[in-house]
This record gives sequence, C-alpha cells and structure tokens, in this order.
Amino acid sequence: MNNTWMDILLLDNKIEAWLRFVGIVLVGFALKKVVSHRVADLLYGFIRRHVQGVSVSELRLLMRKPFGVFVLLISLYLASQQIHYPTAWHLAAGNEFGLRMVVWKIFQLGVLLSITWVITRLVDFLGLVWLHRARMTESMTDDQLVPFMKESIKLVVMLFSAFICLGSVFEVNVASLIAGLGIGGIAIALAAKDTLENLLGSFTIFLDKPFTQGDLVKVGQVTGRIEKIGFRSTLVRTLEKSLVTVPNKKMIDAEVENISKREFMRNSTLLILRHDTPINLIQEFCSRLHQHLLEQDQVIGDPAPSVRLERILEQGLEIHIQYYLRTTEPDEFSAWRAAIHLRTLGLCTELGLRLDSKTQDFHLHG
Repeated sequence: MNNTWMDILLLDNKIEAWLRFVGIVLVGFALKKVVSHRVADLLYGFIRRHVQGVSVSELRLLMRKPFGVFVLLISLYLASQQIHYPTAWHLAAGNEFGLRMVVWKIFQLGVLLSITWVITRLVDFLGLVWLHRARMTESMTDDQLVPFMKESIKLVVMLFSAFICLGSVFEVNVASLIAGLGIGGIAIALAAKDTLENLLGSFTIFLDKPFTQGDLVKVGQVTGRIEKIGFRSTLVRTLEKSLVTVPNKKMIDAEVENISKREFMRNSTLLILRHDTPINLIQEFCSRLHQHLLEQDQVIGDPAPSVRLERILEQGLEIHIQYYLRTTEPDEFSAWRAAIHLRTLGLCTELGLRLDSKTQDFHLHG
C-alpha cells in the first residue's frame, strides 16, 4: 500500500493522529458553551419548583465559564489519547517523576479545580434563590444572613477540595496532615490572629445585630450604608458613593452609631442680629417662625420646636432656632432644612432684620 501524506510522522505521530488531536480540541471549543447551557437547563429543570423568581439565564451565566473549562479539559484528555510522546525523548514512566507525571498531575489538578468552580457557582445560584426569598420578608436579618451562609458553604467546599487535591493528586496522607495540624495549630493561630478576630467579629455581628444590611451607620470617621457583611470585613457605601472596607474587629470594638435606628434628626441654627434691632421685631420674628415650624408636617411636636433669644453677645443678639425633622434620610433632611432656611431668610427680609456677618449655622445629627 502506498504511503500518503497522512502517514508522515511528526514527533513519532502520524499527521492523521495530529489531525484527530486538533479536531477533538476544536470540537471541545465549539461545544463548551452549548454543553454548559444544556447542563444548566437540565439542573434547572430538576429544581424548577423550588427556584421561583430566579430564571434559568442566571444559572447559565454562572455555569458558562467553569463548565466550559471542564469541557475543554475533557476534550484535551480525549485528544491526548490520539498521540503519544516521542520515544527519542526517553521519558520516565507515568508512575515515576518526570514529564508524564507532571502533565498528568496538572490535568488532575485542573479537573478538580474546575469541578470545585462548578460547585461554588451552584452555591452562588442557591444564594440568589435564598436572597430572593429573603427579600420577600420584612426582616432584614435574613437578607444579611444569606451572603454569610453562602460564603460559609463555599469555604467548606474549597477546604474539602483542597484536601482531595492533596490526597489524590499529590498523594499526601491527609489523616497525618490533619493530625500534624494539632502541633502546628498554635503557630497557625498566631499567624492568623487578625483573621480569626475578624471571623469572630462577624459571628458577633450576626448574634448581637447592632446593625443590618442597608442600615446607615457611623464608624469612626466613616459614615455610610452597610452593603455587605462578610467573613473578614464589612463593606460600607459612603454618602459620597465610595466603598469602604471596615474589618469586622473594628466594627465590634469601635463605637458604632446606627443612624437608621433613630426616629428623627435635629437641626440647630444660630442667627446673630444687630444690637439696634427693635424688640418688637425680634418677638414677631420668633413668634411667626415658631408658628411656621408648628405648621410643618415634617417637624415633630415632641420635642417641640423652639425659636428664642438665646444670648446677648458682644457682636449682637443671638437667636437660637431648633427643631426636629421626622426623617432619618440625610438627603430628605437637607431638603427640608433648606426650605426652612429659606422661610427664615424670607421673614428676616420681610421684617427688615439685618444679620450680623458672624452668623453661624450648625447642623447637628441628633
């Protein structure tokens, strides 16, 4: 039989074998998205009744990359069966240390990591389902518990995956390793002291509930809304929309002011009038502004608003204006305060009152 170009040897393998190798790899590339979607559809079909509110597209998006990597690894394995290492390389056997063993170990590690990735993405999908159900309840506790539970399960999955990798890929005696951790546990605990403190801090936050996800808090110099409570840290979205990461240890050690738990916000304003301001105008100004504050639905009556002549100073007559607004939202508070400021200035203009240049306006979060 005549030899054809398909029988030409390249690294001890025929061109035909190399073409099969490339063909299988290309098929893997072409089918990875389709296969991942099909698997996602099958999984979604099994649990459809329990995942109302979360669509199959969410599962497809989560599974696309990890399952695509798994499909590629399997296609590489099937393709590698079509060729063999050149005999001229004199490689060691697969059970001896050498290129064969290294490549095989890398493949095993890749498969285990891709499977772990798939499982963690399934946990992410379950987290979406749990979060959807949590948002249907009035309590915010379950809303912040869902991310914590999701991360806890993922951590357990990763730990099991790490032990499986050590045992099956690197042939480490896992039982002996775990026993040895008892000896080195103290050293590990000391090295991970801050991490352990932050982890314990997260449990303290969930047990004591000084704040929940979505609360507006002030921790040290940071003021913002709690966006996420994690294992190590809490994410705070500031009023400037920046994201600040605060270690959980600090969240339980520092004084945390939960602004969302207050029932109202206080504003205190000082006006300095000239010494020659007629007394009757001062009385009329205080009376009319006080009546205006009482007529505002957003101003609470207990504690009652007050507008009075507070002190007689060297630079002028100090008028103290204080009231409490029925809101805990900074933006809403600022809007109402601005409206009252405008009414105050309007009264001053209407009555002909002149303000001293040293007039001060203090905004107090009370």
